[in-house]
Amino acid sequence: MDPARCRSQLACCCGPAGCALCCGCCPKFRQSRSTRFMYALYFILVALLCCVMMSKTMPKEMKEHIPFYEDLCKGIKAGDTCQNLVGYSAVYRVCFGMACFFFIFCLLTLKINNSKSCRAHIHNGFWFFKLLLLGAMCSGAFFIPDQETFLNAWRYVGAIGAFIFIGIQLILLVEFAHKWNKNWTAGTASNKLWYASLALVTLVMYSIAAGGFILMAVFYTQKDGCVENKILLGANGGLCLLISLVAILPCVQNRQPNSGLLQSGLISCYVTYLTFSALSSKPVELVLDDRGKNVTICVPDFGQDLYRDENLVTGLGTTLLIACILYSCLTSTTRASSDALQGRYAAPELEVARCCFCFGPDGEDTEEQQNVKEGPRVVYDEKKGTVYSYSYFHFVFFLASLYVMMTVTNWFNYESANIETFFSRSWSIFWVKMASCWICVLLYLWTLVAPLCCPSRQFSV
Repeated sequence: MDPARCRSQLACCCGPAGCALCCGCCPKFRQSRSTRFMYALYFILVALLCCVMMSKTMPKEMKEHIPFYEDLCKGIKAGDTCQNLVGYSAVYRVCFGMACFFFIFCLLTLKINNSKSCRAHIHNGFWFFKLLLLGAMCSGAFFIPDQETFLNAWRYVGAIGAFIFIGIQLILLVEFAHKWNKNWTAGTASNKLWYASLALVTLVMYSIAAGGFILMAVFYTQKDGCVENKILLGANGGLCLLISLVAILPCVQNRQPNSGLLQSGLISCYVTYLTFSALSSKPVELVLDDRGKNVTICVPDFGQDLYRDENLVTGLGTTLLIACILYSCLTSTTRASSDALQGRYAAPELEVARCCFCFGPDGEDTEEQQNVKEGPRVVYDEKKGTVYSYSYFHFVFFLASLYVMMTVTNWFNYESANIETFFSRSWSIFWVKMASCWICVLLYLWTLVAPLCCPSRQFSV
């Protein structure tokens, strides 16, 4: 074997190098990105394992395809048909191991400001040993004594962590709305076309929100009945109107000149989406028709055929779920997001209006990336300091582990949960989405009225 190739593989498994070193055909990776990619890959593997464990067909498939299956199950003390390795209790144990993995690294990487320390090297490398550690922690959770007490206690810890994870995403959404308006408003000083952009985007978002509520009123309500749907649509539509009015009140404008309809339009769109998603997750109402047959009401007829192919719905739904969680994790672990949660923002005079303002301005690549044409596949972009908070990164993934656990096990309907019926209708999912909707509105309202309630404090959005 080529000694250079052997050294690169050893660096990938044991040293503080990105795994792009193992593949000469891979594009150049920044060290910070390759590290986050590897942790995300571990997260995906465990999340997929949890989805497999929640499949009701998995024990049957394993019994048919694994020789001496029952003897193997008895040998590892997993039950006669390995029932201890599937179901919600198994998912709780595996997610406990993954959560502990990220929590340990959260503590290990506290207050790291550069990538040259020993703890930073542990964070950025030793991938093979980390994989072994993650597997050992997930497996070791199956040997915790007094499983009943553990599962009951861990369920409430998981629920609290999952709600905190949702809360962080909602806070960042509100911060994103303010940042968007602030960035584009900064451009109006030099180019009046930014006014047209603001007006157009605001009009589009309010059109989407209004159109969404009108369509939901048409398809999710009927002349007689559907009282709950009518109340929810009226309440959430009224909240969208409320935040729009508050955003343009003179007293709010005096304290926050950057407040405007762009932010409230974006929040209204998100409220519309959550309302639709919640109504789609609500269990159907059955009534007897004139012939004495059960018929569903308050749901559109055209969407029923989509749920008939269980495998298609399960596959697409699982992929979408993991992708959304992963996107939330990676976007909320940037330095900008971490600063936003701590109330630190860039000075207004430093704002440069850009269409893609959520990414850094063009030409922000590091000196190493600009100058190095050939050589290593990893660009060490953290020589002068870390580009994101290591500890906060692991903390978000710790919360995401709890969110996966609660979501895959259908929150508090865990005993009857399985992955094939997870994407059907459930009261737990309905109320989680509705609560998220209302919390988002309250958070945005607080950012508007907080300067009025506490005039002596300085608020920046």
